[in-house]
Amino acid sequence: MNKHLIAHYLCRITAAGSLLFLVPVIICVIYGEWEDAKIFLIVAAGTALLSAPAALKKPKDNDVFAREGLMVVALLWVLYPVAGAMPFYLSGQIPSFVDAVFESVSGFTTTGSTILTDIESLSHGMLFWRSFTHWVGGMGVLVLAIAVLPGNKAAMHFMRAECAGPQVGKIVPKGKNSARYLYIIYSVLTLVFFFLLMLGGMPWFDSICHAMGTAGTGGFGVKNAGIAYYNSPYIEYVLTIGMAMFGVNFSIYYLILAGHMKNALKNAELRMYIIIMAAATLLIAVGNRNIYSNLEENFRYAVFQVSSIMTSTGFATADYSQWPEFSQTVLLILMFIGACAGSTGGGLKVQRIIIMFRSVKKFVRQTLSPKCVYVLKGEDKSMDTSTVHGVQTYFILYIGLMLLSLLLISVDNADFATSFSSVVTCINNIGPGLNRVGPVENFSFYSDFAKIVLSVDMLFGRLECLPVIIMLSPSVWRNKF
Repeated sequence: MNKHLIAHYLCRITAAGSLLFLVPVIICVIYGEWEDAKIFLIVAAGTALLSAPAALKKPKDNDVFAREGLMVVALLWVLYPVAGAMPFYLSGQIPSFVDAVFESVSGFTTTGSTILTDIESLSHGMLFWRSFTHWVGGMGVLVLAIAVLPGNKAAMHFMRAECAGPQVGKIVPKGKNSARYLYIIYSVLTLVFFFLLMLGGMPWFDSICHAMGTAGTGGFGVKNAGIAYYNSPYIEYVLTIGMAMFGVNFSIYYLILAGHMKNALKNAELRMYIIIMAAATLLIAVGNRNIYSNLEENFRYAVFQVSSIMTSTGFATADYSQWPEFSQTVLLILMFIGACAGSTGGGLKVQRIIIMFRSVKKFVRQTLSPKCVYVLKGEDKSMDTSTVHGVQTYFILYIGLMLLSLLLISVDNADFATSFSSVVTCINNIGPGLNRVGPVENFSFYSDFAKIVLSVDMLFGRLECLPVIIMLSPSVWRNKF
């Protein structure tokens, strides 16, 4: 493993990322929050200066392979949240460093879980920074930095390591161009929903924060009451559509823009995503029929929460922990399923669910007819065996990590529904859970140890285990190849 190359890329991307801290300075200036502006400038300068020596020293061996790509991604996703926590901590608005890191990790991983008991006590600059971390983390901090990386080979190694889903490929021939196209689509859609929210009467500051939270499927808001504060069916429908759209594989949008509408609509994952979302909405609406007498209101609350939970956004218009057990169970299942691969959403991903079901179907058929040969297909093509094995391996790691995390945070003696949903919501990057971590609650009651465990869960969920496992493996660091 080329440690000098890893250090070079790590510091180079971190130095470039220091510019991100300058964006909230604009908000601080607009609202006259000069102390916060100074803190963001100090953090930006400190990050750039600390990264500069290794960033400027170019290693002799400049070849990036899968091992280096995975390691850079894992380390970067530790450094960014730690740096991102500094404005919260230095400003004193989140006085505990562990709490500040938890909030920052939750932001960059687009989880949306929070330790804040009074969101509105934060300054405009800090509220903007929380939502901005969603926007940056949604598409990926490395995808944003691909433009500064030399060579397409390096770009694709980083994108494969960071982008969520069982299959990551190029949407155009060059890796750099793939990153640019992704961010163009991402940025344009964010702006569209920003203007749509403003048309609904939401203030411009709230609109940009919620547009970024929707785009990154993160869920940080600016009001203690969440989306319910605005009491607007229009805003709720706009956000429902927005969350659902950002839960779709972004390559689908590229196909549509390229004029391949038929190929986009034939996508099996997209069709299954829509079917699951529609079925879950119907089930919850039926389950909640005795709570909401108005048919439109019942549908609106159901479809909003389904879109929010399935895409791992975490916005809420109602306290669903007070809903019937049946409706809560449907939402819990959606937390596991998640959005589409190649989207900003979390969870196992619909594509993995499809692959696992097809694998089970193939196994049953081969058991009944051992002499027959069955080919596992995906999008009318034979599926690579390594892809199937990768999905199975990921699922084993996923379940193992979930059980271990549940055991570790159980030392805090929270009730089982709270502990279990805390782990589920953090690994799947959802945000709110059930009971004490429900949509109107927060994670502040947990001990520092439990918050660290849950922060690691968020990182595992966002990077889908492998990069973090490789980073924590001593044998990888000892390996010189």
